[in-house]
Amino acid sequence: MSENTKNTNTKITDTKNESNITTNTNANATNATNTANTNTTNGANAATSTAAASKSTADEKISGRLIGSIVAVGSLAFIGILTETVMTVLFPALMREFNVTTSTVQWITTIYLLSVAATMPVSSFLKRRFKIKALFLAAVALALIGSLIMIVAHAFPLLLIARVIQGIGSGIATPLMINIILEQSPRSKIGRLMGVGSLVITVAPAIGPTVGGAVTSILPWRAIFVIAIPLILLAAVIGCRCLEQKVPTEDAYLEPLQLTAIVFALVGLVLALNQGGVAVGKLVSGAKATASFIITAVCLVVGLGSLALFAFMSRRAFSPLLRLGILRDPVVLLHAVAYTLMPLVAIGYGYVITNVAQLSLGTSTFVAGALVLPGALIGAVCAPLGGWFYDRFGAVKPILIPMGIAVLGPTLMLVFSMHLTAAMLAGFYFVFGFFYAIGNANVMTSALSEVPGVFKPDGNAIFNTCLQFGGAAGTALFATILSVAQAGAGKEGSASFAHATAVGGAWTFGTMILICVIGWTCLATAMRIRVRRSGRAVR
Repeated sequence: MSENTKNTNTKITDTKNESNITTNTNANATNATNTANTNTTNGANAATSTAAASKSTADEKISGRLIGSIVAVGSLAFIGILTETVMTVLFPALMREFNVTTSTVQWITTIYLLSVAATMPVSSFLKRRFKIKALFLAAVALALIGSLIMIVAHAFPLLLIARVIQGIGSGIATPLMINIILEQSPRSKIGRLMGVGSLVITVAPAIGPTVGGAVTSILPWRAIFVIAIPLILLAAVIGCRCLEQKVPTEDAYLEPLQLTAIVFALVGLVLALNQGGVAVGKLVSGAKATASFIITAVCLVVGLGSLALFAFMSRRAFSPLLRLGILRDPVVLLHAVAYTLMPLVAIGYGYVITNVAQLSLGTSTFVAGALVLPGALIGAVCAPLGGWFYDRFGAVKPILIPMGIAVLGPTLMLVFSMHLTAAMLAGFYFVFGFFYAIGNANVMTSALSEVPGVFKPDGNAIFNTCLQFGGAAGTALFATILSVAQAGAGKEGSASFAHATAVGGAWTFGTMILICVIGWTCLATAMRIRVRRSGRAVR
């Protein structure tokens, strides 16, 4: 081989070696760069994860403004329910002052609850159409106007008008509070905050009878509404400072025919129940009851017909007042049935105890009101505890176990009905109030967990309507039972009248047991369906 050829090969070899060295160097550089990029990316991801975790932790905190909003809006419902239960313990005094019967005076409570129930279905529309603060201020204004009328009214019909106005205010405030909790609370703490909302409302019936008895023992009963006015104004100040609009309003439309139909349905059904009791009472006492039976039949037809019409229009309406489609889910429907039945017992219980104590046992107004305090107050305070159980253990045990034990309260009342003492009334009600509050605080939360987010305001409105309708029907039902038992038993204060009231109490406690068993069965069936549904989803 020639020298030139060798030199050329050497140069080519050197060139290749240099090229290889360059390639290796570039590859090493690329690997180093990729490694650096990978480390940088991992570092960035770690930083992002840390930031996300920090943000998640921050999001889980309950803000002071949210608590203030719940307290402010809930206070309006609190005041309405407080005055309702205060008036309940005053029924015997109001009967004497306005010269009305037991079946008439109970309309102080029934018409308030009916007004609340008739307003509840509109709450979904109101929430979509108007800002939170505007609704809150409207509720404040209605509460003030109703209280002022109660202070100056000296005729029974005016009292009823005032209670209608106050009921509309509470009907706006109660679902507004629940909507605020559902929209603004951290998901992991929704059970506890629903318990706080329940606490705000349930403290009212706990202290209402005692407040009524205490105030009226030293002041006229109208002083209760004088005291309520500064409390309403304080709630207004807190609400104006704390309320926040988290969700934008919509251009929703209210169909007047749908509203009219649901109002006629609720009023018709409760009137049918009330007038049916009046008719039976007249029949038992030997008086003519034909007119009352005719009114009962007409009210029943109007109520059921209006309810069917409302359901028909809701299915075909472009913007329904309430989207009833969520009730096609049997789990939600069974929860709603239970949420209608159980308040019959809870709200009617206070009425029965205070009246049996005064009219059968001969206690004073103050003592009668104080009998409800231990059970109702401990139940109200323990409502958030029920929410904590829900967050910790789910829905089944925190609902079914305490609701099952609560039936023991009216059962003991029935067993000792003809030998009751004031201490027994307080103790047996304590059993019911404690366990009922723990379980019932979670029923609506459990049901709404099955409802898609966009329909939760409708679910909230439906369940609050069920709650208030159940309360109105319960008061009317138990007042009717007592009136039937008292019919023809002589004048108030006589031994025969006291015995008749005790008999009416026994009938009432038996009815309560039946209602509780039906409600518990509905909840147990709903839980069983949910478990089967979850099993199919896993497969």
